[in-house]
Amino acid sequence: MELGIKGRWALVCGASKGLGLGCARALVREGVNVLIVARGEAALQAAAEHLRALPGAGEVHAVAADVSTEAGRAAALAACPQVDILVNNAGGPPPGDFRSFERDDWIAALDANMLAPIALIRATVDAMIERGFGRIVNITSSAVKAPIDTLALSNGARSGLTGFVAGLSRRTVAHNVTLNNLLPGQFDTDRLRANFAHSAGKDGDAGEIAERRRQQIPAGRFGTADEFGASCAFLCSAQAGYITGQNLLIDGGAYPGTF
Repeated sequence: MELGIKGRWALVCGASKGLGLGCARALVREGVNVLIVARGEAALQAAAEHLRALPGAGEVHAVAADVSTEAGRAAALAACPQVDILVNNAGGPPPGDFRSFERDDWIAALDANMLAPIALIRATVDAMIERGFGRIVNITSSAVKAPIDTLALSNGARSGLTGFVAGLSRRTVAHNVTLNNLLPGQFDTDRLRANFAHSAGKDGDAGEIAERRRQQIPAGRFGTADEFGASCAFLCSAQAGYITGQNLLIDGGAYPGTF
């Protein structure tokens, strides 16, 4: 399917690896020019070279910045000629018992996983409305749908972003500007492996935990960054203009509910 977004500009956060890179890769394959942002310079530049080597790649820019800070967001926005597509993504806060978290832990989680995405939306949405096209996709978590007790910081911050998006998305869609959320389940990423290691503790076997978790997924496997990216690209497409305010759960059937 021709997605109708060739030549558009996308700002993709957290795009040096994992799901963010998967989204950037899918957009580049559709002819979208991308600015990728992440904190780690070396991994980011390697990702940029990888994207530039894809067949039909347009412009690929990279800015090493922390978008949870005002300075980082300013640097990213200044380097992107125009933001037609915004993909908000940030690594989740650490797992743990909520009793161990202090106020600063909660503020850091909110800054990275709620307030920074809102700030980037605020900085870009009005120009999208004026141009009559905009696609905003927030990568959140399946924990928004089915909270995970050890991910208290993520549960709270990402749910707050979800509530904000639900309200704004109904105000922008008449201008062909949509806002949606992608809720990943268990994808084969560094983040997932770190969670397994945390669950294993010092003496446990992370590999055994990973295998048990895999067996609990109806699909029988962990997801891949490329299939996640394909879902993101479709939500960014010209054909997706009637989809807004939605939470697309991508988890291989792990969520047991009907709704």
